[in-house]
Amino acid sequence: MKPQHASSTSSGSCIQRNSPGSKTIWQITHSCGHQAERDLSDRAADRRAGFAEWLAKQECSDCWRSAKEGDEQDKAAWLEAKRAEEQAESESWSEQYRMPPLEGTERAVAWGVRCRHQVLAAAYTALVLEGEASETEWEEIEEAARAITRAGWWIDQRSSEPDDLTELLQAATEADRPTENPHF
Repeated sequence: MKPQHASSTSSGSCIQRNSPGSKTIWQITHSCGHQAERDLSDRAADRRAGFAEWLAKQECSDCWRSAKEGDEQDKAAWLEAKRAEEQAESESWSEQYRMPPLEGTERAVAWGVRCRHQVLAAAYTALVLEGEASETEWEEIEEAARAITRAGWWIDQRSSEPDDLTELLQAATEADRPTENPHF
């Protein structure tokens, strides 16, 4: 586009326009009903209207934070209830199958009991129910597992493959097993 000149008799200077340009401050009514002014000048002019429309479909920042905090509290409560259920189930299982108490900190022992239960249950399923191990072979594996009383060992094995359990039990060191004489 050619520059516009004021007149053919002028000194030839261009006319400057004092147009305000594209709108940068937008009044947004969020989906929660709250209103806020948003400065969208950091966005390209051709993207502001679309972004303002998207913002109107979202909750305002305060409502979003409030909902997120509620979700996190709900998630924490759910996780705590789930862990308590798993703990009770693992402790009941330990009693039923005469598993010895584990050694370690209170937190490690609780976690180790859950891990031991999960590792042995997965191994039983893979080796006996779905595999070719007999109940007699499983009893030998179970006896070897009873000898491992360090909670940390069971925690370390929580992601192991069920088929590897026999080898892992054999690789356990004396530090993972209790000694008959606690003074040594």
